[in-house]
Amino acid sequence: MARITASVYTSHVPAIGAALDHGRTHEPYWQKVFSGYEFSRHWMRENPPDVIFLVYNDHANAFSLEIIPTFAIGTAAEFAVADEGWGPRPVPKVIGHPELAAHIAQSVIQDDFDLTIVNKMDVDHGLTVPLSLLCGQPQAWPCPVIPFAVNVVQYPVPSGRRCFQLGQAIRRAVESYDDPLQVQIWGTGGMSHQLQGPRAGLINREWDQRFLDRLIAEPAALAQLPHIEYVREAGSEGIELVMWLIARGAMNDVDRGAPPRVVHRFYHVPASNTAVGHLILENAG
Repeated sequence: MARITASVYTSHVPAIGAALDHGRTHEPYWQKVFSGYEFSRHWMRENPPDVIFLVYNDHANAFSLEIIPTFAIGTAAEFAVADEGWGPRPVPKVIGHPELAAHIAQSVIQDDFDLTIVNKMDVDHGLTVPLSLLCGQPQAWPCPVIPFAVNVVQYPVPSGRRCFQLGQAIRRAVESYDDPLQVQIWGTGGMSHQLQGPRAGLINREWDQRFLDRLIAEPAALAQLPHIEYVREAGSEGIELVMWLIARGAMNDVDRGAPPRVVHRFYHVPASNTAVGHLILENAG
């Protein structure tokens, strides 16, 4: 049977992609950011997954404000890189895994989660920046990727509790797939930041670090955090962190398994106007 081997968490700041694409990673400002991912790139080479299930949010590229699914799973064989206004990023197209994606959709929908099935969509920096951070600049991404888009742009957005429960349903779906695939689940977005209004530029280091602590040690309790605390303490875009709870909910310890091993943890301020957080957890056994 397939199994989830690890969960990966990272911010998906668009300026990080631009720094990579324009060869600016060794500049003093950006070197501090990218140094936090050096270990992760080595870890990826040593622990290559068969499939990545990547949780991210679309930034009005695949979905306009006319139609916004709460949860959308990409079931296509491939996904083009979105043009976000200045041309697509110069990165490989994303190859999907239609069979596993369809199986997960079937299982999760029968588990009472309503997913939107997406057979064609472009993927933006929310998905490609995390891939670049951990995979570098290859001619092709190292494995198939299943995009899973979550609405954290237009209220109402899903609760942390619902996202955590969805992660549990995704793990059950993966484990019921009759092929011994090793799957990584990635949660992206955040950490604290606000892009507009009187609090534009807000960063809350103490709250971010506490979120990472609790994500590791007490994820079920963290999942009860109300939306208002994300917005108040981490800024309007801090709500993206509920997507990390999907990845965390898919780990074995949530269902009486052994606690995961913390492989890597990194936090840095700033990257553009965002606090960057990054974490890798491996399932025990």
